Amino acid sequence: MFEALTGRLRETFRTLRGRGKLSENHIQEAVREIRMALLSADVHIEVVRQFTAQVAERARGEECLNSFSPAEQFSKIVYEELTTVLGGEAQAFSWAGKPPVVFLGLGLQGSGKTTSLAKLALAAHREKRRPLLVPLDLARPAAIEQLNSLGRQLSLDVYPTPSTGKPAQIAKDAVDHAAKFGFDTVFLDTAGRLAIDDDLMTELKQIADAVKPQHRFLVIDAMAGQTGLSTAKRFDEATDITGVVLSKADGDARGGVALSIRHQLGKPICFIGTGEKPADLEAFYPDRMASRILDMGDLASLVERAQGLVSEDEAREAAKGLSSGQFSLNEFRKQLRMMKKLGSMESMLKMVPGAGRMMDKVNVNDIEKDLRVKESIIDSMTEAERQNPKLLNGSRRKRIALGCGRQVSDVNRLIKEFETMQVAFKRMRGGKMQALKQLFGR
Repeated sequence: MFEALTGRLRETFRTLRGRGKLSENHIQEAVREIRMALLSADVHIEVVRQFTAQVAERARGEECLNSFSPAEQFSKIVYEELTTVLGGEAQAFSWAGKPPVVFLGLGLQGSGKTTSLAKLALAAHREKRRPLLVPLDLARPAAIEQLNSLGRQLSLDVYPTPSTGKPAQIAKDAVDHAAKFGFDTVFLDTAGRLAIDDDLMTELKQIADAVKPQHRFLVIDAMAGQTGLSTAKRFDEATDITGVVLSKADGDARGGVALSIRHQLGKPICFIGTGEKPADLEAFYPDRMASRILDMGDLASLVERAQGLVSEDEAREAAKGLSSGQFSLNEFRKQLRMMKKLGSMESMLKMVPGAGRMMDKVNVNDIEKDLRVKESIIDSMTEAERQNPKLLNGSRRKRIALGCGRQVSDVNRLIKEFETMQVAFKRMRGGKMQALKQLFGR
């Protein structure tokens, strides 16, 4: 998401950096480029109009024109205004509330509602809560089975919804069940339809009236564009939504709905889905998203992702292995597996400052394929070979290549890369290795 917008903004800032001082014409040209970039990203016209007017007004002021580095100051203005459009200063989401805390999940069929609710339940579980998933789409048995399947996959409890009955009464019974059996967080997966109709809105109102949910989250597909805004308004009128979950943000969406939703609805984006894996759900921070859009990275979210997905024992073991200088192929394989836990390579690179320029030149899929090849090669080695790579003579390398279906040259390349890393880690022994421990907050 936002790749095209990021590229056009980056080019605009690059042009400005080539000028020692900004004139009125330079500002007008830059603002015009930003306006076109936002419209191409399917941002609502009113949002574009207000955003560019505010940027232009501030850019013409003393803070920019008289700055020693006007281009950088202009970038700072755009960043601050983007943060405002996305929601301004955000606070970490709080799971607190009188149990059971009830989440009402809303959204059209295909928006990613059911998967997003399961991801939210998993996030609640990681916060030491006891979640209960409740399927309520009685008209679509496949939707009930989907939630049951996700529950089994993630080891989460799912309420045994009957095949007949009134969704509002079933929701109330499920909340009573949660209170009785110690579930402190309930996620209600309501009916989804291909389009909004009056019957659906009536059903959702009845459920909301029956259980009085603390959170009413609307799940919107990041690829929905302007149609997502009209959908959001209908759901908001019916249930007074409290927040938005933006799903499928890892796709080719232009991202306009994310930049428009707060302005048009006055409701915050609370979470964002960044991939297909269960853990690919992040709390939404406007300043961090603005930073990503401007290719300034988001290291804070990367650190939080690492802390949430890598256990303390794993982090301690990794730090111990690296700082000891005994960096074996076993340690190398552990690092590869930890990287896979953190999500797709593309989603991680987007959090690294300046990575957008690099992603234009490399194929991220090739990088992920290369990591899988490396792991398969190491898996084909014996324990003794992983501990002592010096044992890897020509015949052993040939056997390993046959075992994993690769060429001997692939094995040779892995060994050479490993030896280079081994030398680098030996040089990093001591104080510099503290960076690893700081990354995981241990």
